[in-house]
Amino acid sequence: METSEHIDYQRIEKAIEYLKTNFKQQPSLEEIASHVHLSPFHFQRIFKEWAGVSPKQFLQYLSIEYAKGLLKKQKGNLAHAAYETGLSGTSRLHDLFIKIEGMTPGEFKNGGQQLHINYSYAESPFGTLLVASTTKGICYMAFSNDSDHAFIELKQLFPNANYRQLTDQLQQNALQIFYTDWSSLSTVKLHLKGTDFQIKVWETLLSLPTGGLATYADIANEIRRPQANRAVGTAVGRNPVAFLIPCHRVIKSNGEPGQYHWGAARKSAMIGWEAAKSSIHMEEQ
Repeated sequence: METSEHIDYQRIEKAIEYLKTNFKQQPSLEEIASHVHLSPFHFQRIFKEWAGVSPKQFLQYLSIEYAKGLLKKQKGNLAHAAYETGLSGTSRLHDLFIKIEGMTPGEFKNGGQQLHINYSYAESPFGTLLVASTTKGICYMAFSNDSDHAFIELKQLFPNANYRQLTDQLQQNALQIFYTDWSSLSTVKLHLKGTDFQIKVWETLLSLPTGGLATYADIANEIRRPQANRAVGTAVGRNPVAFLIPCHRVIKSNGEPGQYHWGAARKSAMIGWEAAKSSIHMEEQ
């Protein structure tokens, strides 16, 4: 059964798709609300509860000019991007991701034959998540409106693993990333299946601060492979851990969000939501 939170996000996602298509016309609150079949008052209330800002303010965070401004501020210096963009408070979250372990060659080749994987489903501000963990850390996290399909995708990564539907502490720690108060967040460990190059790219993504953005070229420069933009793009696209490894913060050099494995509208929603949360945090400081 769908939760009210999930239904609200579906409406927000539809509204964001409308805003992305029509932002040059600066649609009114009434026009946006009508598109998602809600009254302006009800839509404004739901949207502000979800994003913390009005639809008009959120539209600013989705604009290409806003993205270009962020990229210009932090260009070529991802390691210090948090301080350059004034987001040092929220970037503390990423300091907690201190452990990324690649799977052994044996685990990589045999499809996880010796792995025991716990998995569970959870709600997030962006829809339902499937979260999976080994004894060493989170190995998979994906958005999906179809729980069966999400599990099939997980099994394709580790076809020979032993699975158990169980919520464990590793998963609970990881899901705290969606909270606005991260002071109690425990260290989040990741246990990933990937090549050395892919893991290097994913590790670099963790240096991107909440509310910050980078281009594929930025990531390539950061790992000292400036000619590897395309390979970086492929590695970003194969990220197996949604949101925790923030591949949604990688955009095109022209400021456009680009594609996303779990949906372009969801990517825009994440970027706008994080920008709104970061803006609120900065105002409170």
